[in-house]
Amino acid sequence: MKTLLPRIADLHAPDIVIANGENVAGGFGLTDETVKELFAAGVHILTTGNHVWNKKEIYEILEREPRILRPANYPPGAPGRGSGVFCSDGGVKFGVINLSGRVFMGNLDCPFRCAETLVEVLRKETNTILVDFHAEATSEKVALGWFLDGRVTAVVGTHTHVQTADERLLDHGTAYMTDLGMTGPVDSVIGVKKELVIGKFLSQMPIRFETATGRVCLSGAVIDVDESSGRARSIERVYELYDG
Repeated sequence: MKTLLPRIADLHAPDIVIANGENVAGGFGLTDETVKELFAAGVHILTTGNHVWNKKEIYEILEREPRILRPANYPPGAPGRGSGVFCSDGGVKFGVINLSGRVFMGNLDCPFRCAETLVEVLRKETNTILVDFHAEATSEKVALGWFLDGRVTAVVGTHTHVQTADERLLDHGTAYMTDLGMTGPVDSVIGVKKELVIGKFLSQMPIRFETATGRVCLSGAVIDVDESSGRARSIERVYELYDG
């Protein structure tokens, strides 16, 4: 991230950088140190997902750091917050909503109804709203994109670690992409040493996963936004490889 993000920034000059950081601490969760590294690298807002709770220290961090979001559809009582309105360095207000899917995931509150409620709240302050939908099922992600089309600037998916090639503008101006993909080791199985994962598939025995090493990639998307309307003008897939 420290090497690849500046490359992307030099090429696209983004006003806002939003990253899903739920696996940044060795593949599971976030720590105070890794959070500081991401902010220092140029990330403005961190979203997360189901692995956000893996490191106990994040509970306190979520309470005091508004720039880190956890899925908004966790029940009341969960630490932190799931949405917010922020301001870019250029003074532009933008909203971010973090949601988790329910298909093949945890038994959380409905992400569709949660999104609908939060969009109405955030639109009182800004028309520019990005949704990170951390979900397993492609169908659930696509459905939420259509559900929010015209009401938010973008709906982008995370969680599967595999970048999809379906970036598009929906009928009413919402940018959509099923999964932004992974930032991490390329020669791996979604970030884990490939021999460990293959061994687990073959033996069906418990195996401790370890993060792979070697060349890495940064995956994501660049979205151009009409600030007055909050509609997206374009969405472009990003994939940067680093062999160093």
